[in-house]
Amino acid sequence: MMNVPEMFGSLVFNDRTMKERLPKDTYKALHKTIENGKSLDPTVANIVANAMKDWAIEKGVTHYTHWFQPMTGITAEKHDSFISPVDDANIIMEFSGKELIKGEPDASSFPSGGLRATFEARGYTAWDPTSYAFIKGDTLCIPTAFCSFGGEALDKKTPLLRSMEVITKQTKRILKLFGDEETKMVKTTVGPEQEYFLIDKDVYEKRPDLVFSGRTLFGAKPPKGQELDDHYFGTIKPRVSAYMRELDNELWKLGIFAKTEHNEVAPAQHELAPIFSTTNIATDHNQLTMEMMKKVATRHGLVCLLHEKPFESINGSGKHNNWSLSTNTGKNLLEPGDTPHQNAQFLTFLCAVIQAVDEYQDMLRASVASAGNDHRLGGNEAPPAIVSIFLGEELTEILESIEKNEHYDSKEQSIMRIGVHTMPKFPRDTTDRNRTSPFAFTGNKFEFRMLGSSHSISGPNIVINTAVAEILSRYADYLETTPGDFNDNLHNLIRKTIKEHKRIIFNGNGYDNSWVEEAEKRGLLNLKATPESIGAFVNPKNIELFTKHKVFTEAEMKARFEIHLQSYNKIINIEALTMLDMSKMQILPAVIEYSKEISDTINSKRAVNSKINTTAEEKLLEKISDLTAKLYEDIEVLQENVNNAESFNDVEKLAFFSKDNILVSMNNLRKTADMLETITDKKYWPFPSTGDIIFSIK
Repeated sequence: MMNVPEMFGSLVFNDRTMKERLPKDTYKALHKTIENGKSLDPTVANIVANAMKDWAIEKGVTHYTHWFQPMTGITAEKHDSFISPVDDANIIMEFSGKELIKGEPDASSFPSGGLRATFEARGYTAWDPTSYAFIKGDTLCIPTAFCSFGGEALDKKTPLLRSMEVITKQTKRILKLFGDEETKMVKTTVGPEQEYFLIDKDVYEKRPDLVFSGRTLFGAKPPKGQELDDHYFGTIKPRVSAYMRELDNELWKLGIFAKTEHNEVAPAQHELAPIFSTTNIATDHNQLTMEMMKKVATRHGLVCLLHEKPFESINGSGKHNNWSLSTNTGKNLLEPGDTPHQNAQFLTFLCAVIQAVDEYQDMLRASVASAGNDHRLGGNEAPPAIVSIFLGEELTEILESIEKNEHYDSKEQSIMRIGVHTMPKFPRDTTDRNRTSPFAFTGNKFEFRMLGSSHSISGPNIVINTAVAEILSRYADYLETTPGDFNDNLHNLIRKTIKEHKRIIFNGNGYDNSWVEEAEKRGLLNLKATPESIGAFVNPKNIELFTKHKVFTEAEMKARFEIHLQSYNKIINIEALTMLDMSKMQILPAVIEYSKEISDTINSKRAVNSKINTTAEEKLLEKISDLTAKLYEDIEVLQENVNNAESFNDVEKLAFFSKDNILVSMNNLRKTADMLETITDKKYWPFPSTGDIIFSIK
């Protein structure tokens, strides 16, 4: 029988293992770094490295790697063995503190946005002691930051750690004003819910578009999709259940708090939700989760799709980033308590988040921008591209009463009455949930729902941390220097914040078209696609924010602007080339062959009897011929746009050209091909249909 508590974290050099294997002084020094953000004494590195090596070797490990997160969206690793030669015939297993602390991968072969020239190859990985080392296969993985020879951040971890330090510093200033002298460390915590699709591997391999781009570039709408809502929370199929069980086991061994899994709305779509972790650890864990999802799927003859929109006709996949602030004393600073209207400290942090989201809505939108997510945001399956905050009825009324200087009558928590006497009664939450909101308060945390399923959660949390830290720093500056009564000053500050930033609060239906008009009247941004939104990285206001708090340098901001646009352009180009290959080499020949069969049928019937009725065949042939001609024209237009794209040297201009021309011609080509699919004999159509794919798991 499986012993989950014993298995959990068995492949992690975690606190329990360190306590067992490290000398007390070494353990205490390392623990201070992890818990309180203290700098690590380099003299302890050799002791930690040796203990880490011995532990790993006992588990069959032969290699180690500095595991890092470059700007590719995935993780990277270079494996080195523990062996060191003693003489010509013998070796010892060795791992030094120097090897633990620093590695040197090639920095010129990863996206740098111009920070590194091709010939400037040196880069460094630096151990992040706040994130535990772990074992994958026969390799000890050491979570690290990745920077260039000049110290510029080339990864997603470095700026995230910087942003966490900044929000800790500014939050402690606010807490001190409220008389809190106990808090030594403040951490942002995240629980990222992960959506994904599972399909049969045999079907996947017959679709070049899925293989090359992660989404279907062609595919008519199936007769049945998600209309009946029968998949959501439905009975999990045995094959999927077996996959989920093994995935849980693999994640638990890695110390990942995988908690909940269920069927999502779309056929073949599922979700996994973890328990909250400190943000940098949650980021590492989510990257590992996505990797393990794919790896475990192959063992079950399945493929895990993490693209935001694998299938045009059904819901895509997102990732819900549940963000909160917690102290080392165990207090959640976004917990309203029983009387939130009397909880001044909670209201201070709540208003800071509201102001941060309003002032930096463009950066929040940019942080979730990608070619894949553009297909999802703004549809009736995901939050709109307009950033807003849902607070619910009670909190909104509290803020309104503060703004108006009116007394607020606290509402008692009502009892949920279901109408069946045998059912237990339970307290009803004071506010509903709003799944259409991009940034929703959900009790003691904010749920940022705009992330795409394949995204690293690092970028959005860097923005949230830094933006909130900036507002808290302004609050602290004001409250520390303004003469008079602290409570009066705080009340005035909160009132001013509500009045100036209430436009970002919206509790209604984000899917309704009227919200688009209302948002425009409020002055909120509606950045519908990546080329429109990614410019936030070079907006002087945002450069000032991140450079002020030393989360990014100006060069690092501009580099990310370049990297995101380059990624967007490359993805569109890959998809366009894949469509051209599939349509030229498979779809066009298939429909021409089918046309020939219809024509032969007409001729053979007429040869038997010249008066035989062939109207149906003739009309079908005419329709196919017309659509085939249209398909050829669409192919030519797309090819021309792809050719024209090669002349662009400016990544931003190319991105807008790709959005306005290449994507439009891709959509036109798809529309024609999908119409052909609905009237072409299945034996001729070269690919499994959307219905075949999403219902491929029996």
